[in-house]
Amino acid sequence: MIRQVDCHPFTDQRPGTSGLRKKVKVFQQPHYLATFVQSIFDTLAAEQDGLAGKTLVLGGDGRYFNNEAIELILRMAAANGVGRILLGQDGLLSTPAVSCIIRKHKAHGGIVLSASHNPGGPDGDFGIKYNISNGGPAPEKLTEAIFTRSKGITSYRLIEGASFDSSRLGQQKLGDMTVEVIDPVADYAELMQRLFDFDRLADLIKAGFDLRFDAMHAITGPYAKRILGDMLGVKADWLLNATPLPDFGGDHPDPNPAHAKELMTLLWQENGPVFGAASDGDGDRNMILGRRLAVSPSDSLAVLAANAKHVPGYRDGLAGIARSMPTSQAADAVAKSLGIPCFETPTGWKFFGNLLDADRATLCGEESYGTSSNHVREKDGLWAVLFWLNLIAVRGQPVTEIMRDHWRQFGRHYYSRHDYETLESDIANKIVDGLQQELGGLKGRAFGDRQLRHADDFTYHDPIDGSTSAKQGLRLMFEDGARIVLRLSGTGTEGATLRLYLESYQADPAKHDLDPQIALADLIDIAENVIGIKRQSGRQQPDVVT
Repeated sequence: MIRQVDCHPFTDQRPGTSGLRKKVKVFQQPHYLATFVQSIFDTLAAEQDGLAGKTLVLGGDGRYFNNEAIELILRMAAANGVGRILLGQDGLLSTPAVSCIIRKHKAHGGIVLSASHNPGGPDGDFGIKYNISNGGPAPEKLTEAIFTRSKGITSYRLIEGASFDSSRLGQQKLGDMTVEVIDPVADYAELMQRLFDFDRLADLIKAGFDLRFDAMHAITGPYAKRILGDMLGVKADWLLNATPLPDFGGDHPDPNPAHAKELMTLLWQENGPVFGAASDGDGDRNMILGRRLAVSPSDSLAVLAANAKHVPGYRDGLAGIARSMPTSQAADAVAKSLGIPCFETPTGWKFFGNLLDADRATLCGEESYGTSSNHVREKDGLWAVLFWLNLIAVRGQPVTEIMRDHWRQFGRHYYSRHDYETLESDIANKIVDGLQQELGGLKGRAFGDRQLRHADDFTYHDPIDGSTSAKQGLRLMFEDGARIVLRLSGTGTEGATLRLYLESYQADPAKHDLDPQIALADLIDIAENVIGIKRQSGRQQPDVVT
């Protein structure tokens, strides 16, 4: 039986760069999740071919409130005419796996339940986003349409009376809709086997290659167990925190040096593992470590591009590289050497979709530990780990040697991001607005040995669909290629997060082993002199430095 439930609109349901993210307690408000889900279904139903009989993919990262959300969305999907739902067993699917499944099964789209790298648990965060038929996040035009609908919604529909079991593989009926519970790993693992040389990877592991992978009690645990463990032979006790937990074990599932402390400790031991990697809450981010070396995500993208010829899935060459604007220019140097374009987009994975669909780019990445390719339309953490392992197996070198070779050839782009979290929104906006007002008068100014060449608020003109995205981050660009970038993050759920990005190029190999904070010290001082984050916020230091 279909029931119509009266509700009132909420005014705070505009999706950010990665969907709608709020505290769990916000989503637990009566009707809150339902109104947003109905807004998705109403917006999709208004499209030319509607929703009737269509297939959608559904799954999440297993965080707190995942199961309750899955049940509600299934009942609403059945009441809104969806023909079939492909549901990850126990409601689990990594974000890149959702993209993979949408593409393989030619689904109309998918709903992903995750707040990515944000903390989980009853007092943590929850999130929901819609992915379109190419497997990628909904573009701004669609998310704005969903938001517009959410402001006028007065009721939602759901089916009552039927039951289903998300743990049982196979098909079940929910009203007239088919729910097919699928193995969450199988399709993704099959895709990885097509891209990488699994025989060579297994030989590397069999030869005693010492590695650790930290799933951070998040969704990649089952994927790592199946692919790294069962298929490639990595020891079970080398797969750390591999059981997904609703609160991620009370930890922050963000794969960076500040939060993956257990892994960092292991890799910094004198005789520790030679390779380490971690992924985040929903499996789309990655951190790569060598012994006593944390690879910058910007450098990781550049290294993968420079060495793609060593990997089966990319031996035919790259059409281009795409990076978010705050990401360092290391990939630009590789693209130039390969004679291919390097596109600079706003932050947000959805901006890569058009370039990938048009075969203008093959690899893409963001400085926030996200890297991927045209195999899906999302960031892909485990894919990046397998790519690195494939390079190591072919080149016969550990991460540290591969990085030093890369810097000798292309120079080193010293890079860091300083996060100031949970600032009062008024203070954060005042800091950004203050710099924006100063941009016009900064050009040509000298700061010690550096001279400012250009200052602007980044605007992106999409070369595929002609759309324009303005106000995407404030840039200070110096004559020697150094950059300072400031932007407000769109992934937090309380207060505001200011992100300061710093980049400086060093060609001299004798200066490639500096601590990045030392190499960037003068830029850090310039940033404080010009922007004054510490001065205006009262913070003495960033909350997170990566």
